[in-house]
Amino acid sequence: MNYEIVELEEKWISGVSIKTTNQEGKSIQDIGITWQNLFNRGVYQKIQNKVNNKTIGLYTDYVKDYTKPYLFIAGVEVSQKTEMEGVVSRMIPKGKYAKFVIEGDVQNSVGQAWQQIWSLDLKRKYTCDFEEYQNHLEDMHKQEIHIYIALEEE
Repeated sequence: MNYEIVELEEKWISGVSIKTTNQEGKSIQDIGITWQNLFNRGVYQKIQNKVNNKTIGLYTDYVKDYTKPYLFIAGVEVSQKTEMEGVVSRMIPKGKYAKFVIEGDVQNSVGQAWQQIWSLDLKRKYTCDFEEYQNHLEDMHKQEIHIYIALEEE
């Protein structure tokens, strides 16, 4: 699976969250519900100071690594921390990331990409990893998604 190493500046993400785990497929259900909560409850529309219209799936607050519990946030990049009931904010730290670009279905293609990423020998930092949905098309089966994995500084 191809990727490039990029340097990112810090950025704020605000959205709805759930504590989950990849054990026994729990995250698949939890993440789907979290995305539904972002859009179906009108939270997306209420979040102020959006930087763009790209949605973000953020994986953070890892207990240890991807095999242990972590916090998932379905949200958007904002210019400043959002203070709003039912909304959490986290800062993606400045640093080095492996950037993967995938195209396809927002569920199946992303799930397959993560399976491949987990099998790679990346020196992961386990601070913040995220998916950035480019939202170029209305067709959820033909999306461009950028996945960023935080890497240890060498």
